[in-house]
Formats: sequence, structure tokens, C-alpha cells
Amino acid sequence: MNIEVDERTAAVLRDRSAELGVTVSELVSDLAMLYCDSVVVDTDDIAELERRCKEIVSGATTVPHEQVVHWMRTWGDVAVSALHEQ
Repeated sequence: MNIEVDERTAAVLRDRSAELGVTVSELVSDLAMLYCDSVVVDTDDIAELERRCKEIVSGATTVPHEQVVHWMRTWGDVAVSALHEQ
């Protein structure tokens, strides 16, 4: 099967598939499956997210964005402790 996309989209697909170490076909297949699979969300999970959101809106202490970005860039590095352990 051939799928036509504009040059910008093609470049994004090539770059992202190279970053992930997969073919463009595999990347497109994975992306398509995201829209096929039903998402089941537990009501307890939603309630917990709402509770946490209310805490933040009420002024609870949060982690600064810069620290989160740094931590995310170290994912997979066993020498770096988890953010919640800092």
C-alpha cells in the first residue's frame, strides 16, 4: 500500500521513525493502532487525577518545569534517581 503525504509530513515521519529505530511503515502502523484501540479509563483513576488537580489549583507545591525536563531527559539512566526521590 502506498500513502501520499505532503513533504513536511514525510520528513517528520522519516525523522521520528529514525529516532525510534523503526521503519516509517512500522511507525504509521503504531500510530494507526492508537486510534483503533478502545481506551478504558478507570473511574478511580479519573477521581485521583481530579483530586491532584484540585490540590495544584489550591496551591500545593509542584516540581518546577525545568526539573521535570531534566529528569525526563535522563530516563533510562540508572545513575539518576527518580524525581520523587529527590
